[in-house]
Amino acid sequence: MLFSSLRTSAFRNLRDAETFTEAKDVFLIGENGQGKTNFLEALYFCAYASSFRSVRDSEMARNASSGGEKDFSAAVKISQSVNDEILVKYEKGKKSIFINRKHTEDRKELLSIAPCIVFCHEDMEFVSGSPERRRWFFDQTLSLYDPVYLEDLRRFRRVLKTRNTVLREYSQNHDKTSAEKVLDALDPQFAMYGQKLMEKRETAAEQFSGIFGPLYEEVSGISGITVQYISFRKNDRNKDLAAGISLSGPHRDRYLFAHNGIEFAGNASTGQRRLLALLLRTAQARRYSQMTFRNPVLLLDDVLLEMDGEKRRRFLTVLPFYDQAFYTFLPEEPYQRYRKEDTLVYNVDGGCVSQ
Repeated sequence: MLFSSLRTSAFRNLRDAETFTEAKDVFLIGENGQGKTNFLEALYFCAYASSFRSVRDSEMARNASSGGEKDFSAAVKISQSVNDEILVKYEKGKKSIFINRKHTEDRKELLSIAPCIVFCHEDMEFVSGSPERRRWFFDQTLSLYDPVYLEDLRRFRRVLKTRNTVLREYSQNHDKTSAEKVLDALDPQFAMYGQKLMEKRETAAEQFSGIFGPLYEEVSGISGITVQYISFRKNDRNKDLAAGISLSGPHRDRYLFAHNGIEFAGNASTGQRRLLALLLRTAQARRYSQMTFRNPVLLLDDVLLEMDGEKRRRFLTVLPFYDQAFYTFLPEEPYQRYRKEDTLVYNVDGGCVSQ
């Protein structure tokens, strides 16, 4: 699967235009702030109907912070696919997704059409950020190849939201009889979907660790790195009522990076954490291919910038198989060294993408 073109309208600082990208490797060259990352974000927006940055949809409109555009859109044409176009529009505060010009209500349909793996600076949050960010990463990893997991996750979140509302209302009015009645109906679903999620997470973490540990050793020379999954299965309704919130369940699960059984990320250097983040994405792509027998599109945003020459070489040797890859580079980087005969090279300047 290849993105053969990207067309944007009022998306970030990108000029309204269609850029042709039908090549296995596409290089975007430009100074910081010119639109390289925005180009990758537009591709990702078409693949997931969301941004890989921590922003609201409305913030992706051109000059949104200074009262600029309110509506925007991005569309990709796809070669080697029966679904030859994806269009995602944001108009009047509402997002709409069109696949082959047909409107779809559920963005999960995108996952089977245009699987993208993004490598970006924000990935550091999966290593040194909150437990929620790590759960998000592993939930995305599972959802890429297991639509049943994604549906169970959605159902669990709906039950959790309702359950927390009941607990919060109890903490205000202390009507235990009414709260218990609703919880009696909710808790079997809470337990059922929670158990399904935790079982799949446990298996997936073990299998993911089998890919990730050897990868990290190959690039860094450090052996014994594992991914550990820690679940909070026991539910105590009385404690939940007292706290006014659900204290245990999949929404409290943790993932730990360990070195020979001891927590690693918290004591790792900045370089080691950056490498952890990059190889998490590499392992994610490999896991996706392993489970689906398909290769993703890679979006690599300045991934080589902070590596020395030897680590760059090692990282490039362990890149996952891909159908297409988009790289961003600063002009002074030695990108010509990585260029192949059929690589498309674009300059990005002031939102204008030109060959």
